[in-house]
Amino acid sequence: MIDVSLLSVMRRWYFRDGFSLREITRRTGLSRNTVRRYLKSEITEPVYPKRQSLGKVKEFEELLISWLKREARRRRKERKTVKNLYEDLLPLGYTGSYDRVAAFVRKWREEHRLSVSNQVYVPLEFAAGEAFQFDWGENYGFIDGRKTKLQVAHFKLSHSRAFILRAYLTQSHEMLFDAHNHAFRVFNGVPERGIYDNMKTAVDKVQKGKERIVNRRFLTMVSHYLFEADFCNPAAGWEKGQVEKNVRDARSIIWQRLPRVSTLTELNDWLETQCIKDWQTRKHPQFSDRTIEDVWYQEQRQLMKVNAPFNGFIEHSKKVSSTCLVNFDRNKYSVPSSFANRRISLHVYPSRLEFIAEGQQIAEHTRVFMTSHDIPGKVIYDWRHYLLVAQRKPGALRNGAPFNTMPDSFKHLQSILLQHQRGDKEMVEVLSLILHHDEADVVKAVEMALDVGCPSKQHVMNCLSRLLNPSSPEPVPIANGLQLITEPTSDTSRYDTLRGKHHAH
Repeated sequence: MIDVSLLSVMRRWYFRDGFSLREITRRTGLSRNTVRRYLKSEITEPVYPKRQSLGKVKEFEELLISWLKREARRRRKERKTVKNLYEDLLPLGYTGSYDRVAAFVRKWREEHRLSVSNQVYVPLEFAAGEAFQFDWGENYGFIDGRKTKLQVAHFKLSHSRAFILRAYLTQSHEMLFDAHNHAFRVFNGVPERGIYDNMKTAVDKVQKGKERIVNRRFLTMVSHYLFEADFCNPAAGWEKGQVEKNVRDARSIIWQRLPRVSTLTELNDWLETQCIKDWQTRKHPQFSDRTIEDVWYQEQRQLMKVNAPFNGFIEHSKKVSSTCLVNFDRNKYSVPSSFANRRISLHVYPSRLEFIAEGQQIAEHTRVFMTSHDIPGKVIYDWRHYLLVAQRKPGALRNGAPFNTMPDSFKHLQSILLQHQRGDKEMVEVLSLILHHDEADVVKAVEMALDVGCPSKQHVMNCLSRLLNPSSPEPVPIANGLQLITEPTSDTSRYDTLRGKHHAH
């Protein structure tokens, strides 16, 4: 192929400067026939063959396409990166570079995006009370001075477009059930149908078409509220487009105004208030003369009323250790010592844990969530659970870790009693009073004994008795008492008569 710059010079010499073919041949060193052929041609720019840059990827093209289609059906956070796909190709014999794989993936995704953008959709319309849509979103908030990653449950009524947000720390089953309880409470009823994606907390397995193997616990919740669960096709988010859009819009509508809060409960109360305020001011997209709240008031008539919230706990079978502790989510929680080395049930709620044995609740703890700063996990004690052990082994009071959580007045009394012989046993007897009396009364009795400077078991029990029996018989009024009629005389000789005759004078 002739150089484009040389061709340009030859054409300029011949057509503009009037050089002869002989002169051009002399200057270029080309034959006269070659010069004549190029001057007659219409070639003004070079034509290069297309570069074949994906030679080594070509062998794995079908496999890569199948992988990319599989990843496209997964949730965004679960998809493999291009680097992961490249590393999967290496054991199969791929010897090319990572850049060639990345170029192929970019080209396929661009073509796939264009094909999706050319799809045609039918606008959806929902009757009042017909359906709601649900989806999870992810946002950040400042709770107790720390930036916290939050999983946000989004509910939206498909007819009135009323929506509610509820923030949690995880997307587990108990969080999902709690979110439904609060959503139906705020909506003041339950629609006929709920539209979901194929989330793991609801769908155990996606089968052909609309067939799903639904999680049993999720089905229990659906049966409690008497609505139909409808699951979208994989990678078909437009089937619940209202709530998908709500997840994006909430970032600018609500989360930009998010305040710093102390607890997650405070944050959720604020979110609920903001959602309801937005209903009152935002115009309905279909009924432009009315607000979302106006349409929601009408839709309430078509919603089924909620008689009772769903008891959405998740049950686990747990073995209690010899130190009366139960492991859950990398943390340890205490239970009464009488259940040590036994198997019990654990009911997990979003904010609390209930420990069940023999059909009765034996303990309850506030649920503690792990953070990146909590390595290893925390141990949550209730010192009352170890009282029976302390009665048999009073010396455990001195260094027992659970007893560090006692009230300050108990700790103060302990520090005094342990300075005396058998003070540990006396302190155990004081602590054991809460097994038969209200703990608040025992704490007050200990404080009274400390205030008067008599820190002993006997004085604590005396103070407790006075607290439990504050009323005493009223004194007899003086006016109604006995009246003195004969005033006694002062006569010391009367004592001699009492001594008798046998006593010396």
